[in-house]
Order: sequence, then C-alpha cells, then structure tokens
Amino acid sequence: MGSFPGSGLAKGLAVTLRTMTKKSHTAQYPDAQPELPPRTRGVIGLFEENCTVCMLCARECPDWCIYIDSHKETIPAATPGGRERSRNVLDRFAIDFALCMYCGICIEVCPFDALFWSPEFEYAETDIHDLTHERDKLREWMWTVPEPPAFDPGAEEPKEISAARKAAEKLATAQATEAAEAGPATETGPHTPDAAGTDQPQRPAEGGTA
Repeated sequence: MGSFPGSGLAKGLAVTLRTMTKKSHTAQYPDAQPELPPRTRGVIGLFEENCTVCMLCARECPDWCIYIDSHKETIPAATPGGRERSRNVLDRFAIDFALCMYCGICIEVCPFDALFWSPEFEYAETDIHDLTHERDKLREWMWTVPEPPAFDPGAEEPKEISAARKAAEKLATAQATEAAEAGPATETGPHTPDAAGTDQPQRPAEGGTA
C-alpha cells in the first residue's frame, strides 16, 4: 500500500508532539557540569617527581607531540673515596594537545608512573599554538586525577605488595632466629686468671664464706 501525500510530514509532526510532552535531558553547560566516567581521557597530568627523563614516552608517541629537555648534574660521593654519580634533571616537559590523539601509549609505557589521565577537558584556546602546555600546567592537572578504584576483595594480591610483604616476613624471621641463637647473657661469678692466662672460677676461702 503506497503512502498518501503528506504522510512524511504527518509522521514528523507526530514525533514532535510526542517529544514536546517529555522532560528534556539537555544539561545546561557550563552552568551544569557533566558527570564524566571515572576513566575519562581528558588531558595528561605529569607527576614530575617520578620522571627520570628516560625519554620512553617521547620515543613511543606516534604523533611526536611530547617535548622533553634535560641536563646532567653530578652528585658528590656519599662516602669518602666513593665515586661520583650523575643524574638527569628535567628542564622541560611539554605536550602539544593539537597533535595528541589521546591514545594513552605514553601513559602505558612510562616505567615509573609519571603520567596519568585527568578528566579535565576545559582547556580550549583561541590560538592553536597555545595548546602546547608546559610542565607547570601538566602538574596542575595532576591534582585533578581521580583516585584509583579499590581492589576487588576476591582479586589476586598485586605482585609488588606480595613481594614486599614476603621480604618483610623473611627479614623478621631471620632477626628472630638470630635473637634466639644468641640467647640471654648469663654470669658465672667472679673469675681469676690462671697460670696459662685463662679465666678460672674463684674458689671460696676455707672456713669462710664466698
């Protein structure tokens, strides 16, 4: 059966009339902030204290949008006669979010947990060059990173925690064994050296008391 002329307009009006009677679900942003999922990929926060300038994140980035500069500093020897050490000091850590495709590879490959996802998303700029954010801004975003979810009660204990716990238990057992073998110190009374120079117990005098 073919459709009569104007049937499409009638269907459209029917949909309009049905939605007019329903409550709107539109959030009035920015007056009402959206409820973001806990794993939202907004921006990348930098925990600078954990960064060792290994450059792994910059090398693995497919877009080459991470810029890192550093210099070496010499650390004096901790003990006399020891050898001096050198360490990398971070000078610049910047991410160009105009190039970033939010793949998260840099966060995954970081061996020292220096990069984290932040749900922050209000960082629009009028100039594309301003989307390159330096480490001060990345550190500011670090404080917006949500806490990690709690472990499942039935989940396996993390390897780092189990290894640390076993090491602590082993050390406590070794210390307890050493203390038991040493035992309490006992005194056998006054000693006098003999002719050979060894200590011998002193005998009480005859007819007297010790």
